Amino acid sequence: MSIDGLVVIDKPGGCTSHDVVGRCRRIFGQRKVGHGGTLDPDATGVLLVGLGRATRLLRFLAPLPKSYVAEVVLGAATSTLDDSGEVLATWDMSGVGLDDVRAASAAFVGDIEQVPPMVSAVSIGGRRLHELARAGIEVERAARPVTVHRFEVHPGSEPGVFRIEVDCSSGTYVRSLAADLGTALGGGAHLRRLRRSAVGDFTADVATPLDDVGPHSVLPPAAAVGHLPAVAADPDMAEAVSYGKVLDVGWPGDGPWAVLDGGGALLAVYERTPDGRTKPSVVLAPAAT
Repeated sequence: MSIDGLVVIDKPGGCTSHDVVGRCRRIFGQRKVGHGGTLDPDATGVLLVGLGRATRLLRFLAPLPKSYVAEVVLGAATSTLDDSGEVLATWDMSGVGLDDVRAASAAFVGDIEQVPPMVSAVSIGGRRLHELARAGIEVERAARPVTVHRFEVHPGSEPGVFRIEVDCSSGTYVRSLAADLGTALGGGAHLRRLRRSAVGDFTADVATPLDDVGPHSVLPPAAAVGHLPAVAADPDMAEAVSYGKVLDVGWPGDGPWAVLDGGGALLAVYERTPDGRTKPSVVLAPAAT
């Protein structure tokens, strides 16, 4: 029997997000498993995984803001912008202090534009950039708007290394922040020890290590859309929702809305139509018989 729900996983380093999905398929004995946002193979931290029908809810998780902690290493630029790549150039940046790094980081807070790194999962011409990079191909990439809500810099574990904490919009590349920070300081830099500490309200504190994942780790589908405004359905509405009917209702806001039954279980997610009605984008409730 397929399990429907959300698992908040603390991904270990050394495996891809797809590796985690494959592991969950074996753990839960089902094929319908997906993740809510790629995390670099060497990175650790929060990865949201949907099971069964809850995989259809992952698109509502993708736009959630992210939080990261990492280290920026000054004085060396790499081919991947992190410590997994080949060193391309070095600089003597021993004279750069904490105050200098903090001052430079302030320029990256707010609405900025980033060029996706060649090692990212962005698709251009039907191929992902990291696939092209592995083939030795580099292509032009257009800058994309992102938002950095917080960029804090702290002393690191050794000279020339600084620990950073970043809160940002979905689609922000922290490795690019590190590289651009190095450039702004008159040299170069790369990222290491990246950890995603939160996706929306899902923090590393509540994440389950991959080796410990099991049925006890599964949250109900409603948890995946807990950030959406909720609507409690009476029995008549619940029946209409189970058939995926378009509703003529005046729910506040622009949506989407999570429609819940009397016990708090998720029945569906509805969105606004151009004519002001609401239509289902995902229906989880079985049709009444």
